[in-house]
Amino acid sequence: MTGSDVGSTLDRLVQRLLDARAPGGHWTGELASSALSTATAVIALRLAGRDDHLVARGLEWLERTQNEDGGWGDTVLSISNISTTALCWSAFTVAERRSAAARSGEEWMRRTAGGLEPQHLAHALASRYGNDRTFSVPILTVLAVAGHVPWRLVPQLPFELAACPQSWFRRLGLPVVSYALPALIAVGHVRHRQCASSNPLARLVRHAASKKTLEVLERIQPANGGFLEAIPLTSFVAISLRAAGYSGHPVLRKALQFLEASVHNDGSWPIDTNLATWVTTLSVNALRDRLPVDQREPIREWILRQQYVEVHPYTGAGPGGWAWTDLPGGVPDADDTAGALLALHNLGAVDSRVLKAAASGVEWLLGSQNRDGGIPTFCRGWGKLPFDRSSPDITAHALLAWSAWRPSLNSQVRARIDAAMGWALAFLERKQRPDGAWVPLWFGNQFAINEENPVYGTSRVLVALNQVQPHSVMADRAADWLLAAQNHDGGWGGDRLVSSTIEETSVAVAALFGAAGECAAVAVGRGTAWIVESTRDGNGTSPSPIGFYFAKLWYYERLYPLIFAADAMARGSGSIRRGSNT
Repeated sequence: MTGSDVGSTLDRLVQRLLDARAPGGHWTGELASSALSTATAVIALRLAGRDDHLVARGLEWLERTQNEDGGWGDTVLSISNISTTALCWSAFTVAERRSAAARSGEEWMRRTAGGLEPQHLAHALASRYGNDRTFSVPILTVLAVAGHVPWRLVPQLPFELAACPQSWFRRLGLPVVSYALPALIAVGHVRHRQCASSNPLARLVRHAASKKTLEVLERIQPANGGFLEAIPLTSFVAISLRAAGYSGHPVLRKALQFLEASVHNDGSWPIDTNLATWVTTLSVNALRDRLPVDQREPIREWILRQQYVEVHPYTGAGPGGWAWTDLPGGVPDADDTAGALLALHNLGAVDSRVLKAAASGVEWLLGSQNRDGGIPTFCRGWGKLPFDRSSPDITAHALLAWSAWRPSLNSQVRARIDAAMGWALAFLERKQRPDGAWVPLWFGNQFAINEENPVYGTSRVLVALNQVQPHSVMADRAADWLLAAQNHDGGWGGDRLVSSTIEETSVAVAALFGAAGECAAVAVGRGTAWIVESTRDGNGTSPSPIGFYFAKLWYYERLYPLIFAADAMARGSGSIRRGSNT
């Protein structure tokens, strides 16, 4: 491989990324079709007696995409799992479609759960999710609706707590993560209506709280009906309200309208509507100086319009943050806020309006920092469940954003940033594994141990350390781990000895580009050569399911490999040294 190979591949990747923009100049992307989303949407529409054509097309898509073993994974590239297969099996049951696919799915469930007895099904789902009931209880609710388990095996979610002031939520120890409040309410209602507690006091309290909690659910529902723009979450709410007897409730009506509007042309549904803000800021930050100057202003204006300027009714988050999408169901979060801040910085032309937006975003991130020094996704101090905890990858992203804007802000804010960065670095030091790696929150690898992705997590943290604490002991240990995790073919997978992907190889190359030493330079050269070959000189970027949505829901995004590869090639294009011709 020569420098010209790298240059021509980079040029092709950049041009393809620029060509992928929406008419407004930003990026929208395309999320993978999801069997899990399709199954839940089909059940919701079928129970409500809505469009039979959509139901039939959804079931046909499930039949076409069933894995050879009889189960379903979250995407067409995913291995079968019990959550998705249970929901697909239930979709065929609710629709009374006893096809060969339905029978194969039932047999897969029998083998995997150790039988179709209700106790076996409930135990198998509980084993997958542990103490986090965010997803296990909604799935059991669907199984109960389908008649596969009795209602008594569905744990009662304390929906009555949603009647308390929102400021209390983080102190109540809710059994679901912060963004699952709609499911807590709706699923809690149907369990109470179908199988009320034997405790008369609990029955009385829940009956008294019913009207108030439904009002909360209605208040936090976005204008388009989609909670978090998420098809599964919105479907679970619709299924639960319908099964609880609230067939005329406005929340149900709007949720069904959202589902009908979200279907793909092939009859399937994605896990979420889009990640427009996220992929736009990722693209800007990958392109940097390769984004034409005369095309930056529309993107800058678009990003500025996505900033939240009021308290969010869903989480109570203050103004200043960004969500992952430009649609009404988005919720401001730390990862997207950091990404937007970096994009605004990389777009340049900082005027008073941009500086004001940046200062507000920096303040939002500072206010999100947990007592442990790390940064969570949505809410400071909410709880201890996995998707509400501080995470290394989001903390690293905040470090980059703070570092970028620190020189432009006043001395008081700079002092706060300095303190926050110190706490964040201490958090990362504590969370670094003995072998030098970090595990991220929102990305995994289905073939790695515990489905984790230390290559992604370590790479993202190392990129930040290269900027704010280069060549530190922490950074050197991370680089050593990445060097040891490189595969013989020159690429990286999610962990050691896991097959290489474009996404994971790209983030590793981007991280090692800033590491010191000849070994890192050689590894960058080998990784860059792997990207050139695997993308066919930049002409093809096949996605891999490395994204987690919540509660182990897998997805892939069409733009991820293109964005990550362009970023890596731009960083490493000048680093081809000895060892790159392997």
